[in-house]
Amino acid sequence: ESMLFGHVRGAFTSAIQSHKGYFEVASQGTIFFDEIGTIGPETQAKLLRVIQEKEFMPLGSTDVVKVDVRILAATNADFRKLVEDGKFREDLYYRLNVINIALPPLRDRKEDIPLLVDHFFTKYCRENEKYLDTSHRSVLKFHSEAMQILMDHNWPGNVRELENVVERAVVHAASSSAQQV
Repeated sequence: ESMLFGHVRGAFTSAIQSHKGYFEVASQGTIFFDEIGTIGPETQAKLLRVIQEKEFMPLGSTDVVKVDVRILAATNADFRKLVEDGKFREDLYYRLNVINIALPPLRDRKEDIPLLVDHFFTKYCRENEKYLDTSHRSVLKFHSEAMQILMDHNWPGNVRELENVVERAVVHAASSSAQQV
Protein backbone atom coordinates (compact mmCIF):
# COMPACT_ATOMS: atom_id res chain seq x y z
CA GLU A 1 0.00 0.00 0.00
CA SER A 2 2.81 2.38 0.80
CA MET A 3 4.25 1.79 -2.67
CA LEU A 4 0.88 2.48 -4.32
CA PHE A 5 -0.46 5.31 -2.20
CA GLY A 6 2.62 6.71 -0.48
CA HIS A 7 2.98 7.56 3.18
CA VAL A 8 3.79 10.46 5.46
CA ARG A 9 6.71 10.62 7.84
CA GLY A 10 5.92 8.63 10.98
CA ALA A 11 3.10 6.58 9.42
CA PHE A 12 4.91 3.42 10.55
CA THR A 13 8.16 2.59 12.32
CA SER A 14 10.51 2.82 9.34
CA ALA A 15 8.78 5.82 7.71
CA ILE A 16 11.51 8.36 8.45
CA GLN A 17 10.41 10.62 5.60
CA SER A 18 7.33 11.12 3.46
CA HIS A 19 7.13 9.15 0.22
CA LYS A 20 4.97 9.63 -2.88
CA GLY A 21 3.27 6.45 -4.09
CA TYR A 22 2.96 5.16 -7.63
CA PHE A 23 -0.49 6.70 -8.10
CA GLU A 24 0.69 10.19 -7.25
CA VAL A 25 3.78 9.83 -9.42
CA ALA A 26 1.70 8.48 -12.33
CA SER A 27 -0.92 11.24 -12.16
CA GLN A 28 -1.75 12.52 -15.67
CA GLY A 29 -0.25 9.29 -17.01
CA THR A 30 -0.55 5.52 -16.85
CA ILE A 31 0.07 2.93 -14.16
CA PHE A 32 0.50 -0.76 -14.99
CA PHE A 33 -0.51 -3.59 -12.65
CA ASP A 34 1.02 -6.94 -13.57
CA GLU A 35 -0.80 -9.94 -12.07
CA ILE A 36 -3.55 -7.76 -10.61
CA GLY A 37 -5.49 -10.86 -9.61
CA THR A 38 -3.05 -11.42 -6.72
CA ILE A 39 -3.74 -8.23 -4.76
CA GLY A 40 -5.45 -8.61 -1.42
CA PRO A 41 -9.02 -7.57 -0.53
CA GLU A 42 -8.02 -4.46 1.43
CA THR A 43 -5.89 -3.14 -1.42
CA GLN A 44 -8.69 -3.99 -3.87
CA ALA A 45 -11.05 -1.74 -1.91
CA LYS A 46 -8.56 1.13 -1.94
CA LEU A 47 -7.88 0.64 -5.63
CA LEU A 48 -11.61 0.78 -6.33
CA ARG A 49 -11.82 4.11 -4.49
CA VAL A 50 -8.98 5.57 -6.57
CA ILE A 51 -10.72 4.48 -9.77
CA GLN A 52 -14.15 5.77 -8.74
CA GLU A 53 -13.28 8.92 -6.80
CA LYS A 54 -9.90 9.74 -8.40
CA GLU A 55 -8.48 10.34 -4.95
CA PHE A 56 -6.79 8.59 -2.04
CA MET A 57 -5.09 9.29 1.26
CA PRO A 58 -1.43 8.36 1.75
CA LEU A 59 -0.79 6.08 4.72
CA GLY A 60 -0.80 8.05 7.95
CA SER A 61 -2.31 11.15 6.36
CA THR A 62 -5.70 12.78 6.54
CA ASP A 63 -5.05 14.83 3.42
CA VAL A 64 -6.70 13.69 0.20
CA VAL A 65 -4.56 13.48 -2.94
CA LYS A 66 -6.41 13.86 -6.24
CA VAL A 67 -5.10 11.96 -9.26
CA ASP A 68 -6.03 11.30 -12.86
CA VAL A 69 -4.48 7.98 -13.85
CA ARG A 70 -5.13 5.52 -16.65
CA ILE A 71 -4.83 1.95 -15.35
CA LEU A 72 -3.58 -0.97 -17.39
CA ALA A 73 -3.88 -4.33 -15.68
CA ALA A 74 -2.74 -7.80 -16.66
CA THR A 75 -3.22 -11.27 -15.29
CA ASN A 76 -2.74 -14.79 -16.50
CA ALA A 77 -5.48 -16.00 -14.16
CA ASP A 78 -9.09 -16.58 -15.15
CA PHE A 79 -10.48 -13.28 -13.89
CA ARG A 80 -14.12 -14.43 -13.96
CA LYS A 81 -13.20 -17.47 -11.84
CA LEU A 82 -11.43 -15.24 -9.29
CA VAL A 83 -14.63 -13.20 -9.00
CA GLU A 84 -16.82 -16.32 -8.75
CA ASP A 85 -14.54 -17.76 -6.05
CA GLY A 86 -14.74 -14.52 -4.05
CA LYS A 87 -11.02 -13.81 -4.47
CA PHE A 88 -11.52 -10.64 -6.49
CA ARG A 89 -14.14 -7.93 -6.05
CA GLU A 90 -16.78 -8.00 -8.76
CA ASP A 91 -17.20 -4.21 -8.75
CA LEU A 92 -13.45 -3.75 -9.22
CA TYR A 93 -13.45 -6.34 -11.99
CA TYR A 94 -16.07 -4.35 -13.91
CA ARG A 95 -14.21 -1.08 -13.32
CA LEU A 96 -11.01 -2.55 -14.72
CA ASN A 97 -12.60 -4.53 -17.54
CA VAL A 98 -13.41 -1.58 -19.80
CA ILE A 99 -11.31 -2.79 -22.72
CA ASN A 100 -10.21 -6.41 -22.61
CA ILE A 101 -7.36 -7.59 -24.78
CA ALA A 102 -6.98 -11.36 -24.73
CA LEU A 103 -3.43 -12.23 -25.68
CA PRO A 104 -2.92 -15.91 -26.44
CA PRO A 105 0.12 -17.67 -25.01
CA LEU A 106 3.26 -17.75 -27.15
CA ARG A 107 2.73 -21.44 -28.00
CA ASP A 108 -0.45 -20.37 -29.88
CA ARG A 109 1.26 -17.61 -31.87
CA LYS A 110 4.56 -19.09 -32.97
CA GLU A 111 4.74 -16.63 -35.87
CA ASP A 112 5.71 -13.96 -33.29
CA ILE A 113 8.85 -15.83 -32.20
CA PRO A 114 11.26 -14.51 -34.90
CA LEU A 115 10.18 -10.90 -34.27
CA LEU A 116 10.48 -11.31 -30.51
CA VAL A 117 13.90 -12.97 -30.86
CA ASP A 118 15.11 -10.04 -32.98
CA HIS A 119 13.76 -7.54 -30.44
CA PHE A 120 15.37 -9.32 -27.48
CA PHE A 121 18.69 -9.75 -29.29
CA THR A 122 18.84 -6.00 -29.85
CA LYS A 123 17.73 -5.23 -26.30
CA TYR A 124 20.39 -7.41 -24.67
CA CYS A 125 23.14 -6.52 -27.13
CA ARG A 126 22.54 -2.86 -26.26
CA GLU A 127 22.58 -3.65 -22.52
CA ASN A 128 25.85 -5.56 -22.92
CA GLU A 129 27.24 -3.03 -25.41
CA LYS A 130 28.32 -5.68 -27.90
CA TYR A 131 27.27 -7.29 -31.19
CA LEU A 132 25.69 -4.11 -32.55
CA ASP A 133 25.75 -2.72 -36.07
CA THR A 134 26.16 0.99 -36.85
CA SER A 135 22.44 1.61 -36.27
CA HIS A 136 22.65 -0.10 -32.84
CA ARG A 137 20.71 -3.18 -33.92
CA SER A 138 21.88 -6.66 -32.99
CA VAL A 139 24.01 -8.53 -35.51
CA LEU A 140 23.36 -11.80 -33.67
CA LYS A 141 21.04 -14.42 -35.14
CA PHE A 142 20.23 -17.99 -34.15
CA HIS A 143 21.42 -20.78 -36.45
CA SER A 144 18.48 -22.11 -38.45
CA GLU A 145 18.54 -25.34 -36.39
CA ALA A 146 18.40 -23.36 -33.15
CA MET A 147 15.55 -21.22 -34.48
CA GLN A 148 13.64 -24.38 -35.40
CA ILE A 149 14.07 -25.64 -31.83
CA LEU A 150 12.62 -22.35 -30.59
CA MET A 151 9.70 -22.66 -33.00
CA ASP A 152 9.01 -26.24 -31.89
CA HIS A 153 9.19 -25.49 -28.15
CA ASN A 154 5.91 -25.24 -26.18
CA TRP A 155 6.98 -22.15 -24.14
CA PRO A 156 5.37 -22.89 -20.76
CA GLY A 157 7.08 -19.75 -19.44
CA ASN A 158 5.63 -17.74 -22.30
CA VAL A 159 7.43 -14.63 -23.64
CA ARG A 160 9.50 -14.25 -20.45
CA GLU A 161 11.00 -17.69 -21.03
CA LEU A 162 11.90 -16.78 -24.63
CA GLU A 163 13.42 -13.51 -23.44
CA ASN A 164 15.62 -15.39 -20.95
CA VAL A 165 16.80 -17.79 -23.68
CA VAL A 166 17.83 -14.88 -25.90
CA GLU A 167 19.51 -13.00 -23.04
CA ARG A 168 21.47 -16.15 -22.17
CA ALA A 169 22.55 -16.48 -25.82
CA VAL A 170 23.85 -12.89 -25.87
CA VAL A 171 25.76 -13.36 -22.62
CA HIS A 172 27.31 -16.63 -23.81
CA ALA A 173 28.13 -15.52 -27.38
CA ALA A 174 31.77 -16.42 -27.93
CA SER A 175 33.41 -13.41 -29.56
CA SER A 176 32.79 -9.94 -30.84
CA SER A 177 32.80 -11.37 -34.38
CA ALA A 178 30.02 -13.87 -33.52
CA GLN A 179 26.95 -13.47 -35.63
CA GLN A 180 25.15 -16.76 -35.13
CA VAL A 181 24.55 -18.52 -31.83
